[in-house]
Amino acid sequence: MNSSSRYLSHFRTCVSFLLINLLLLACDPEKGAKYREQQAASQTVEVNSDEEYVMVTTIVNYPMYVNHDQAAFKKWGQQRGVKTSILGPSEWDIQAQISVIEQVIGTKPTGLLINGTDPAIASAIDKAVEAGIPTVVYDSDIPKSKRHAFLGTDWYEMGVLMGEEVVKLIDGEGKIVYLGILGMTNMENGYRGLMDVVKQYPDIELIGKYNDQANAEVSAKIAADVLSANPDLSAFCAFTPMSGFGCAQTVKEAGKIGKVKVTTVNYEPELLTLMEEGAIQQLVCQKRELFTWYGAQFLYDMVHSTNQLSKNDQAIGIANVPYSVNTGTFAITPENMQPFLNR
Repeated sequence: MNSSSRYLSHFRTCVSFLLINLLLLACDPEKGAKYREQQAASQTVEVNSDEEYVMVTTIVNYPMYVNHDQAAFKKWGQQRGVKTSILGPSEWDIQAQISVIEQVIGTKPTGLLINGTDPAIASAIDKAVEAGIPTVVYDSDIPKSKRHAFLGTDWYEMGVLMGEEVVKLIDGEGKIVYLGILGMTNMENGYRGLMDVVKQYPDIELIGKYNDQANAEVSAKIAADVLSANPDLSAFCAFTPMSGFGCAQTVKEAGKIGKVKVTTVNYEPELLTLMEEGAIQQLVCQKRELFTWYGAQFLYDMVHSTNQLSKNDQAIGIANVPYSVNTGTFAITPENMQPFLNR
């Protein structure tokens, strides 16, 4: 046998061995799972602790932030092999968030990913940019700041989606209530979208706009008081998950499932359970994992000049990433909720 024949024979043997192993893995799910775990372990990236990206938010232990924003941010850091840190006050405290941002600036992080909670944080964002730190805002924009990029949802569009569904749910007539964080830019935009839809229906009346600070207990108390004063209430329009949870629980406990509709935002497990029980009719959802994952990637691309536009983009004040990105919305109803259960 010449060298070419021996090589061909060896190649065929290797291919056959690989195919046999793949067939065995396909026939034995347990072995297949172990194989995938081994492959994932072999792809683990060593973390470079000198390259640190910091996320700054409020209510740092808020379940929605933990389950979506922070989980995606941590996963991104693990895959990129960089250090990620998550900081912020435990309460909805804008001044405390500003203090955290200003403290972090002094540590010179590689990049800052900031939850755009309130226009008041603009000055802190500007300080970060002026200190030469790549800075990206997510969730709600701070347009009067010097931030390099923004990624998030069009809350006006979310409000329109909620308004259109509410109109259908209550057949274009009845009393409705709004709950959320009053004064927060994104939610005020959502409220505007909601009202631009329902004001077209003269038989729909908004009887209250309430600030519950994204607190389920406060929301439940407001909802109970509103129901007591308005037994003919048609729907709650809640613009935070905790607002929706409080309203839905109140409707459930009042024995008014199906009679009083509830629409709210995002898809936490507790909300999906209440939807299964019939207490929630619609969830208008953000793609939160997208705006934190790609927000972090924008920071990385700025630091590493992934797409360089000049010989020195930073020196001449050019950000080599998109200025503003709408990551989109989607709606969950009882009809399409199944894929989101136990995900």
